[in-house]
Formats: sequence, C-alpha cells, structure tokens
Amino acid sequence: MTKTVRFAVEGGPEVLELVDVELGDPGAGELRLRVEAIGLNRAEAMFRSGTYFERPDAFPAKLGYSASGIVEAVGEGVTGFAAGDAVSTVAGFSMRDYGVYGEAAIVPASAVLRRPEGLGATETVALWGPFLTAYGAIVEEGNVRPGDHVLITAASSSVGLATIDVVNHIGAIPIAATRTAAKKQRLLDAGAAHVIVTDDEDITGRTLEITGQRGAEFVFDAVAGDGVRKLAAATAKGGTLVVYGALDTKETPFPLWFVPTMRLFNAFDLTLDPGRLARAGHFVRAGVRAGTFRPRVDRVFDLADIGAAHRYLEANGQFGKVVVGVGG
Repeated sequence: MTKTVRFAVEGGPEVLELVDVELGDPGAGELRLRVEAIGLNRAEAMFRSGTYFERPDAFPAKLGYSASGIVEAVGEGVTGFAAGDAVSTVAGFSMRDYGVYGEAAIVPASAVLRRPEGLGATETVALWGPFLTAYGAIVEEGNVRPGDHVLITAASSSVGLATIDVVNHIGAIPIAATRTAAKKQRLLDAGAAHVIVTDDEDITGRTLEITGQRGAEFVFDAVAGDGVRKLAAATAKGGTLVVYGALDTKETPFPLWFVPTMRLFNAFDLTLDPGRLARAGHFVRAGVRAGTFRPRVDRVFDLADIGAAHRYLEANGQFGKVVVGVGG
C-alpha cells in the first residue's frame, strides 16, 4: 500500500485526502516511480475545484502533473529507462488518467525526463514545468530575438521567473510586471531589466516608456481577463501577445482586432510532441549547465499538509515554485 492524495468531490483544499491505495505494476508504456518531491501547479488547484478545462470523470480522483523521483519498475515496451534512474514527470497526460500526488505513482514513460546532473529532486521539480513552458512560448511560439522587449505578467510565479531566465539567456530584455511593490527588488535581483508595479503604475504607459514608445515585441500573460486590453496596447506593432493562464476568471476579450498576433499558449502542444519535447529538453539542460537557468523553490510542505500547500498556492504570495516533499 502507498499513501496517495485523492478527492471525492470538487471543492476547496479541504477536499484533498491522503489515503492508502494499492498502486500495482506499471502497464505497457508506463513507469512506476518512488516520488521524492511534487511541484504544485495552478492547473491542479483548478482541477480540484472544477474550474479546469477538463474535469474528473470518476471519483475519487487523482491529481498532479509534476514529480521527481526514482524509477521502481518499467512497463512492457518502455526503452531508455531502468529501475534506479532519477527522473521527473512533465504535464504530458490527463489527470483523469494519471496523478503524481503520493508516495509513488504510475505515469506514462512519454511524460518522463531524466534528472539533470547536479540537481536534487526538489530543484528538478521546480525546473521542468516552468522552463518548458517558458521555452515553448518564448522560443518556439514567439521567435523572440536578442534585443526584443518581453513583458511578463505574474512575474514572481515559477513560470514568470523561468521566463526571465530564458529571455536573458537569449539576449532579450525582460520586463516583469507584479501587482505590489513587495516583490520589486526580488524581481530585479532575479534578472528583470525593469519591473512594473501595476497597483501603482499604468502597465501600458510604463511599457511604452521603457521601450521608447514602440511597445513590447512579445507579451506573455498569465492573468487573462479584461486586462489583456491594456497588454494589447502595450504590444509593439507586429508584436505578439500570448495568454497562457487564467488567474483572472472573468471573460477574456479574444481576439482583439488591433493586435496583429494574439493567441493562447498550451504547454501540452509541446509536451505531447516527442520532437518538440526533446528540443526543449536540450535547451533547458544547456541552460542548467551554463548556470543561467535557476529553478526557484519558494516553500516546501510535507505530503500530509497537502491541503495547506494548496491554500498557500492559491493565496498568490509565493516567489517561485511551491513544492511538497515526500519521505526522507
């Protein structure tokens, strides 16, 4: 038996329960992992509450995309992995079918990457999800070039911080947007060239000021809602506005006729494509080796405190990844 997080009804963090289950052996194309660390994602809080793009089709439901651990068993047809390998999972599956919140998990081998040399489980679980998302949007979707200005909302999130690193890595200029002044200096220390405090400054006017009235060539938005109108006005002529999150649950005006390129970004487009995922893996590993990609962990909770971890995640006070440690 292994302890695993399940929820029997949709709702707040209080619906999460730690229960004993018989995990069994991995099937064809699957691996069984001994989980060492879990990285929390906004998508999981939305899945738990019934506001995600897909909902559980049966209860009790599984949960979780991102985990680091050790391969315990290899299913039929799986090549390239063996028991004892240190690996991490990425969001390359549906939570209707798989979930990594627990002491062990069965996952599709296609959604597993080897742990970069020199990183531990906690660091690695804060690496792959944020940096794959940043790479996919900035490099593959945005074709951002050296010297371009990149405006990043929710910049203190794990994806926001990873995006700052990726933008700097390719020689572009990161402009971080944050709601209050409390995180301004930390964002500058994290590599932001400029920080816009949206409670005190107009994001459109300040972006235009920073860019010499041209606007940002690429805008990467985690908030959505009606605020995209201001972001659109801050986008350079011929630039791109990409929405990848929905922290604002209000309706998003999409598309906006005055933005040359406005689109949604879904990391699944990358993680479910073996070729794109392989390219992304090479890019992220190169950044780790160069020392320019720094996974940032805000706080580590125990598995028994999974409800408290979700409450902390949803309070939006973190600077980096919220992680749950398992065992050890």
